[in-house]
Amino acid sequence: MRKVVLVTGASSGVGLALCKRLLEEDDELHMCLACRNVAKAEAVRGTLQASHPAAEVSIVQVDVCSLQSVIRAAGELKQRFQRLDYVYLNAGIMPNPQLNIKALFSGLFSRKVIHIFSTAEGLLTQEDKVTADGLQEVFETNVFGHFILIRELEPLLCHSDRLSRLIWTSSRNARRANFHLEDIQHRRGQEPYSSSKYAIDLLSVALNRNFNPRGLYSSVVCPGTMVTNLTCGILPPFLWTLLLPIIWLIRFFANAFTLTPDNGTEALVWLFHQKPESLNPLTKYLSATTGFGSNYVTTQKMDLDEDTAEKFYQNLLELEKQIRVTIQKNK
Repeated sequence: MRKVVLVTGASSGVGLALCKRLLEEDDELHMCLACRNVAKAEAVRGTLQASHPAAEVSIVQVDVCSLQSVIRAAGELKQRFQRLDYVYLNAGIMPNPQLNIKALFSGLFSRKVIHIFSTAEGLLTQEDKVTADGLQEVFETNVFGHFILIRELEPLLCHSDRLSRLIWTSSRNARRANFHLEDIQHRRGQEPYSSSKYAIDLLSVALNRNFNPRGLYSSVVCPGTMVTNLTCGILPPFLWTLLLPIIWLIRFFANAFTLTPDNGTEALVWLFHQKPESLNPLTKYLSATTGFGSNYVTTQKMDLDEDTAEKFYQNLLELEKQIRVTIQKNK
């Protein structure tokens, strides 16, 4: 029986590279591309199907920044499939990233220069906005939309006879200091991306605690620093061109600069082959690239505690109740 893999944000960047690599690992998969832009998804589907004729490639249209779209897509998936073996929760945004020039130059002369450039700690701020659902856009896209998708897909993910996997695209930029239980949507801060990625780490830990007995396991990954649609807006194109040779040199000291989406998928593909019961739920799996361009996987203990993770999970459940009441009233 074919394994079924669902990938959100599959039409570009890490998501597209991941689909290609997974089909190279197993060309008999059923790969379902969960994308907002159907036209782009159709083009990707055609390319993947042509290069892997033994595979089955399908599409589901979903915008994780719209809860109605998420619920509709989940309903469609429940009609199509009896189970999902892997769900890669990869779609995400970093809107209008602004580089903190003061922090950049301060970091250049800091003892933590390698760490700062590897994680972008304190270097980036973003302008967030409120969605049609009344939620902060970064929070809804990166965290809550995926959470609702999981909740809706529980019948396909929780089986006593076989395990299912959730694999989240997190970040080395996930910082405890940017997340607060009193402000889970980061309404009052300037680093919603970092906050959302820390929230993903918390959620993954809580999902393991609540769903492992039902056969569902969750892991988090950082694909590293890459030049993608997500990061291109941080600097003008000519500056990226000037910086790339320097970044190549820095890779001899900092393995976080994977640079390409293909390199960034290393940990995501590695997890595809692992037995989830053997993985530490408090570990983040990091894609890494050496100065000579070799890819490998390393690990990092997440800076969190399980009690906070559980409290965050309960907050999400409460927010879900409120949102569902609102959606019902608006029907």
